[in-house]
Amino acid sequence: MQRLYDFFRRHPTGVDTFWAVLLLGFSSLWLVSEVRGVHQPIATLFTIGLCLVIALRRKYPEKMLLLTAAIGIGQLIFGIPFNPGDFAMFVITYTVASGTTRWASRCALAGALVGPALSLWRFSAGPADRPAWAMPFFTALLTVPFVLAWVLGDSMRTRRAYWAQLEEKAARLEKEREAQARIAVAAERARIARELHDVVAHNVSVMVVQADGAAYVLDAAPEQTRQALETISGTGRQALAEMRRLLGVLRTGEQPEGGEYVPQPGVEQLTDLMDQVRGAGLPVDFRVEGEPRPLPSSVELTAYRIVQEALTNTRKHGGPDVGATVRLSYKDDDLDLLVEDDGRGAQHELYEEGGADGLGHGLIGMRERVGMVGGSLTAGPRPGGGFRVSAVLPLKPTR
Repeated sequence: MQRLYDFFRRHPTGVDTFWAVLLLGFSSLWLVSEVRGVHQPIATLFTIGLCLVIALRRKYPEKMLLLTAAIGIGQLIFGIPFNPGDFAMFVITYTVASGTTRWASRCALAGALVGPALSLWRFSAGPADRPAWAMPFFTALLTVPFVLAWVLGDSMRTRRAYWAQLEEKAARLEKEREAQARIAVAAERARIARELHDVVAHNVSVMVVQADGAAYVLDAAPEQTRQALETISGTGRQALAEMRRLLGVLRTGEQPEGGEYVPQPGVEQLTDLMDQVRGAGLPVDFRVEGEPRPLPSSVELTAYRIVQEALTNTRKHGGPDVGATVRLSYKDDDLDLLVEDDGRGAQHELYEEGGADGLGHGLIGMRERVGMVGGSLTAGPRPGGGFRVSAVLPLKPTR
């Protein structure tokens, strides 16, 4: 049944042609039994025209309306009475009212109101003592079906417009959801890229420094060499654990070895970070000001990554005998971070215009992290020499 219905929807003109042929059969019976003389050829021509209106009503609705109007006028002129072919007038009235051409719909409504009255006036015949109410009554009785056909068609047009609007809205919402999903995926990829950069840059930097130191004192100080190798081993394991946690979000229903992900680092892990950096040969003065209190996880992770990236940059660009200072200040409404060193500082290209030759991405990542929590960050050369990174992280949601 559904296939048959789909076939009818795909071939509307064929369906209308079937009904036109059926109407022609009934009209032919009327022509044979009721029409005589010179009116028969004219009535036959009008009947064929009305059947053509049924067949082509959905393909050429406006033209078929004009043809119907011409046939109706011709029936009035030549005195062709009501016949089965006039059913096409109801159908075309409904068809143009359900369409989108407004002038055709208005013309159909005018014809529905005026046509029945003209027909009754033209073909009315009866005794002179006919009641005065008879003519208006029969006029209204004949007009109502035409008006109902127009109202039904106009209601169908409104319904179709409503459904079209709903479909358009649904399609627009679907596109918006797809766009939001793509944005979310891009944001997640960017977040993972920042995390990977921070993990790899920091830990590999520590491992390189320790490896260089171990190679330098390999023969002269075996104990220091052993400590450096232990630091390299521990740092590598930590890097692998954090990378498993990050890459785990790219898997579907899969956990890393061990069954659990490594927790995201926060301000409480800064002490361990300082010990690791000091063990790598970078003296760091770490101080906490204010009363420590629980912080939003996003703020804690941002603070940790900023300090980690800033100290990594210090080891890369600070030069020999460089020292660093880290200040963590708890304020009423925000958390202030200050990381500075007394080294030679980074090149100008590394903190302006996104870096040179792929460098400087760490500072870009820091700015993005701070921006995500609604804070502010400044980074640049220190007046007395060296480099300074300062960040303000709000502790309350921004509006």
